[in-house]
Order: sequence, then structure tokens, then C-alpha cells
Amino acid sequence: MWQAPPAPVSREWLPVLDMPATGPQNRWTVLLRALLLIPQFVVVWVLAVVAFFVTVIGWFGALVLGRLPGFVADYLTAFVPYGTRVTAYLMLTVDRYPPFRFQAPDHPVQVGLRPGELNRLAVLFRIILVIPAAIVQGLVYAGWWAVSFVLWLVVLVLGRMPQPLYEATTAILRYRMRYTAYLVMLSSAYPKRLFGDEPGSEPEGPVSATRPLVLSGAGRGLLVAFLLLGLVSGATGSITASVNSGDDNDGNDDNTTGPTQHVVAPLVPGPADQARDSHRRGEDTRES
Repeated sequence: MWQAPPAPVSREWLPVLDMPATGPQNRWTVLLRALLLIPQFVVVWVLAVVAFFVTVIGWFGALVLGRLPGFVADYLTAFVPYGTRVTAYLMLTVDRYPPFRFQAPDHPVQVGLRPGELNRLAVLFRIILVIPAAIVQGLVYAGWWAVSFVLWLVVLVLGRMPQPLYEATTAILRYRMRYTAYLVMLSSAYPKRLFGDEPGSEPEGPVSATRPLVLSGAGRGLLVAFLLLGLVSGATGSITASVNSGDDNDGNDDNTTGPTQHVVAPLVPGPADQARDSHRRGEDTRES
């Protein structure tokens, strides 16, 4: 009996990150990594401000057109790889300084993006939909930075990043890149696969150290540790803020001045306090 062939399965395309395998690094550039990146931090900040306004324009355009306007897609597809190259250098995964230009085909860090058709409903609620991914990437990124000094020492002493640490760090980089691409509507695919790709998965395009990104047990363990550290650091910060807020409230309760005086009093004590005191003394003298 004749049977119809199975319908082709559409595969969701995720933005890709291509990076070389971990290798030797110059210890001097590792030692001075943060200082060397100061000019790049300024550039990325300026580009990010522009990207914010361009994304707002793109959001309205995507609601009408069902895709990003051309100039918005062009700028954002250049901005996301630029920021990814800077972050990759900052997180010690590569030893090559990111160039001050959008197009860098010779740089070891490459990002693949395919802006296309967008679901208007998903665009409308993009800020809400992206919240879970924002929490995940924020936690794992904060966890990495919580122990960044130790990681920096390891790379400085060894002159290279150990393989499990490289796997975990590139997984964070890839997830953050996919999160950003989804947030700015360069991709309709929700960010996923923080813990890497399945062993034996076939990559689309050329093969690199991160395509496919298959994590070892040690690499997955480090990612879990970064997530837990991010949770701990977030909880600690919340508790500290609550305690400080409680102390401030207690101090206000002990103060005998009225609420109006709290509002009109200067934020920083100084000449205004002295002028007020002199005025009061003058009034007392006139009354006597």
C-alpha cells in the first residue's frame, strides 16, 4: 500500500558562534586585559546607546512589516558581533584584540545571524517573553564574574584557559549572544542550549570549536557552579540591600524632626544648614 512521504521537519535556526579552540595566550595581555579594553568599553557604550534607539525604531517597524527594517537589521547585525568579540576578549577566551570596526572577517570570533520574518505577536510581547532568558543569562554571567579573579589567575599562571573552563565560558558567550539577538529581534528563535549541543549533532556550515558546542562533564559542572554562584550573589545583594534599608528606616524613626523638614532639608549638609541656623539665631535675638 502506497504511503505518502513524511512531511519535512522545519528546523529552527539559532544564531551561531564560531571560535577557535583554546590555545596559548600572552601573559602580559592577560595581566593587563581590563586596562587594554578601556577604549573598547567606551566604544561599546556609545554603540549600545545607538542600538537602543535603533531597536525601538525596529520594534515599531517589525510590528508593521513583520520584519526589521533594512537599516535596523544592518546596524544590529554589526553591533551584536562587535560586542561579542569584546566580551570574548574580556572573558579570556581569545588572545586577539578585537578590532575597532564592524566587519572583521579575519578575527577568530565570528557570529552568524539571519534576520528574517518575525511573528508580530511575539514582537509585541518581546520584553515579557525574554524575561526567563534574561534571568538565566544574568545569573550565569554574574556567577562567572563572582570568581573572575580566580579564573584570571588560572589563565595568567597557565598561559592558557583550561578546556572545561573554556567550554563553560564559551557556552555563556553563545547564550548571551543568542539572548541579545532575540531581544533586538534579529532572531525569532528563543535562546536555548546553554549546556551545549547534543554529542554527534551535525552543524550547519563550517565546523569550529563551538559549532557544535559539546560540553564535557567538567564543563557542565562549571556551568552549574556559575548558576549557583549567580543565585548566591543575587540573594546576598538583596539581603544586604534589605538590611541597609531597615537601618535607614530605624534611623529615621529615631529622628524627632517632622516629615516636612525631611523633605525640605538639603540632601548634603553644608552651608545651607549653617545659613538656617544663623537665621534662627537672628529670630531669637529679635524676639528677646
